[in-house]
Amino acid sequence: MSSTASRKAKSAASNEHLRQRVVAALEDLKAKDVREIDVRGKTSIADTLFIASGTSARHVKSIADEVVKFAKEAGTMPLGVEGQTEAEWVLVDLGDIIVHVMLPRIREFYGLERLWTVGDDAPDAAAND
Repeated sequence: MSSTASRKAKSAASNEHLRQRVVAALEDLKAKDVREIDVRGKTSIADTLFIASGTSARHVKSIADEVVKFAKEAGTMPLGVEGQTEAEWVLVDLGDIIVHVMLPRIREFYGLERLWTVGDDAPDAAAND
């Protein structure tokens, strides 16, 4: 196996481990309506987006803090965490994985799921909406 292929394999394994830790953190603090979106081929900023809701600003902040804690335990330092002061929408940037934790009204207003899944539905499914 070439060194490039070896690095890619290690990176994929590391990303999968980090993904599992993010899922565990979201489940641990009972995040609501968790959605995982594969954005490879749509953007170069990340491979995966997680979008989740919290029941209050305190819950949103706690979920984001748990994601950061679990990521650090997995050996990944966040590149950035935004929105913790207001805690209506907290973004945790883990490189290939970005986690958005929002209050339901903020999530509804911005509609990130719709933005990142445009064109993903089969034509028949879109016609039934």
